[in-house]
Amino acid sequence: MFPGWTTTKANEPCTARKLAVPPERLRNLHALIVDDNSTNRRVLHGMLSRWGMKPTAVDSGKIALQAMEIAKSTGHPFPLVLLNGQMPEMDGFTLAAEIQKDPELVGATIMMLTSARHLGDAERCQKLGITGYLVKPVRQRELLDAICHLLGGEPKKESVGLVTRHSLKEAKKSARILLAEDNAVNRTLAIRLLEKRGYTVAVAANGREALAALENEDFDAILIDVQMPEMDGFEATGKIRKKEKATGKHIPIIAMTAHALKGDEQRCIEAGMDGYVSKPIRTNELYAALEKTVKKEESSVPEKEEVVPSALVTKQYAERNDT
Repeated sequence: MFPGWTTTKANEPCTARKLAVPPERLRNLHALIVDDNSTNRRVLHGMLSRWGMKPTAVDSGKIALQAMEIAKSTGHPFPLVLLNGQMPEMDGFTLAAEIQKDPELVGATIMMLTSARHLGDAERCQKLGITGYLVKPVRQRELLDAICHLLGGEPKKESVGLVTRHSLKEAKKSARILLAEDNAVNRTLAIRLLEKRGYTVAVAANGREALAALENEDFDAILIDVQMPEMDGFEATGKIRKKEKATGKHIPIIAMTAHALKGDEQRCIEAGMDGYVSKPIRTNELYAALEKTVKKEESSVPEKEEVVPSALVTKQYAERNDT
């Protein structure tokens, strides 16, 4: 698992949420694709390869177990397994049960892609260690979101919920905010206001911790105090913007300052920040600044986005190629 938590000062309580890993963190990640349908294997292999992952595709549960054993013996076990729910001889649930029998294979994150949803599937998934469950057809963006959420940091394995199409939609409703604030009182107030508005919050006690958090997690915006020990908001913003010149990305940064002096807002903008709120924090001002700068996730997908088809579509595809 990737690290997914930020901390406040030593001996202080920390409020944090599980966040999805950035897609770039999937690069060079080994993954096993298990599907008896050649079209699905090709589509999935192509998707994962384009994300920089290193996929291996097999056509049966039996071969999948052999592949996992070989990978384990070479010291490079598969951290992610994508399996088809409906397969001859050994279906997805049976394969998951076999994996659970080997303590050295249990650490793999398992996602099931199925063409048919059945009552009780969610309960079976939880019992068998399957943490992702998507019903085909599955869009490329949807699969990427699911993988990123599954590989997010989690302190307690037993608290992991099943990642489904519904849970992904719910997660998209909540923008993820990194709050960098050294004052415990101000931090508690900001967290309360942000969570009340439906935002997911992770915290850092200074600019240095904020930079560390950005290395491990993806955020929709940063709310940062301009005066903090070790590294203040201006210095942290400068380092973030310098790094973004190489990546082409831009994360909204909103400054928080207790001075509220004339010219402060212009100084923040010149430093590369996108917004500005004064302390003590005014609820409406905070919400307005966030809603102005936080980019909402697009609900649409590219027209040419590839899709993992349902069983009916792959059957029709096979029949056309046989004639």
